Amino acid sequence: MRAVVIERFGEPEEVLTTAERPLPEPAPGEVRIRLALSPIHNHDLAIVRGVYGYKPQLPAVPGTEGVGRIDALGDGVTGLEIGQRVAVSGAQAVWAEYFVAKAAQLVPVPDAVSDETASQLLAMPLSALMLLEDLRLSAGDWMVINAANGAVGRLVNVLARQRGINVLNLVRGPASVKSLRELGFEPVIDTESADWLVQAAAAGGPIARAVDQVGGPAADDLLSLLAPGGELISFGALSGKPLIVNPGGLIFKQAVVKGFWGSKRAEEIGADNRRRLITELVGLAARGELRLDIETSYPLESAGEAAAASERPGRNAKIALSVRD
Repeated sequence: MRAVVIERFGEPEEVLTTAERPLPEPAPGEVRIRLALSPIHNHDLAIVRGVYGYKPQLPAVPGTEGVGRIDALGDGVTGLEIGQRVAVSGAQAVWAEYFVAKAAQLVPVPDAVSDETASQLLAMPLSALMLLEDLRLSAGDWMVINAANGAVGRLVNVLARQRGINVLNLVRGPASVKSLRELGFEPVIDTESADWLVQAAAAGGPIARAVDQVGGPAADDLLSLLAPGGELISFGALSGKPLIVNPGGLIFKQAVVKGFWGSKRAEEIGADNRRRLITELVGLAARGELRLDIETSYPLESAGEAAAASERPGRNAKIALSVRD
């Protein structure tokens, strides 16, 4: 079978190649899935670069989330059928024609949910939903998030709206402002404006929680917007820079800074809570209230090109890898 392979860690465009690999066999409790579509996430590229929370043994096949159809069942697997359409996240070696995953990780998806949405229904949406629950906000409360035009920012807006939580969105550039406003997400502030901090401070009520996806000095900007006793959550580091915060802001606001790692939180909340949140996401997607688009899909042989495209600014949706018959 064809698979995307890395022989060494490095820049994705340089190290992602395609090679023939043996067809994997499912162990007891596992299933084999024929991939249809897999999104390229920031954490996938961090794994390829060797800078994520864990490093796979090389050579490795990257990819952690996708949608496809069950091709084979391992011993002891019940409740699933060959040919069934399923989504999976938290798997390994997904960027291949076939991959194996634990049966417990699979989520059957109804036909009402498109491949585009199903392929990315679990990782980022589940993280966004767990994040919102961790924020402990009530209807009417305010939060702020930067890089709000990305997948997580849009998901936070959709899910927060379901809960009556107000979101102040920070983005860079007029095009990003326009794209969020077209989706009905308000207020939106352009951080390239000279007086954007003044605009942001006047845009809504007291900011109880701030979610930073950028790192560097952007974290301190969020801290300056926080109300006393607020929390600053580090969710990502798109800038590649260490978190920078002013001690004065921390001390005099008695603010809290904490990190959020979706994979770890998914383990910590337990199976029952994971099932509850995933059921909510599948329901939202089936009703058309949660739609996740793919901007462009590439064949496995073009994984390097796809990775480069996924990191170009100005995207309005994910880049994905696809396997077509």
